[in-house]
Amino acid sequence: MNDAVDLFLAQWARERPDLDVSPMAIIGRTGRLQQILGRRIGDLLAEEGLERWEFDVLATLRRAGAPYRLTGRDLVRMTMVGSSAMTNRVDRLVKRDLVHREVDPDNRRRVLVGLTDEGLATVDRVVEGHVAGEAVLLEGLDPDEQERLVGLLRKLLLSLGDGAPE
Repeated sequence: MNDAVDLFLAQWARERPDLDVSPMAIIGRTGRLQQILGRRIGDLLAEEGLERWEFDVLATLRRAGAPYRLTGRDLVRMTMVGSSAMTNRVDRLVKRDLVHREVDPDNRRRVLVGLTDEGLATVDRVVEGHVAGEAVLLEGLDPDEQERLVGLLRKLLLSLGDGAPE
């Protein structure tokens, strides 16, 4: 059975037989996966009343551990968005009473962003459905295939300089 990328590759092979388009087999599929999975995950989160970026910020704070707060700089580093975008996101989450800002007691020049009680309850509730939904999306691969794919994707990301933030 062929997917859409197979069609594109065949078209290129017909039109430009001199060109090795084999990288498109991976890049094209990962791009399509990003779109499809992003849309489906977005739909699942929308059912919970959250946008993907909202869940990303709440989950980042939750993963930080008690007391579930980080500096704005750490949030930016861990979510890979710019500081002005993060400021806007935090403003919107403050209005929804999901996060709050406070002065860092260890450095009064810094502001910490933390989960409110409602934010903690929300992320704890939503993450369970989120993980279950992601598992459903991966049902097309058996556990061994999923494990191999994880290893290959990690290797590729590391080769592109995407190590864990320090």
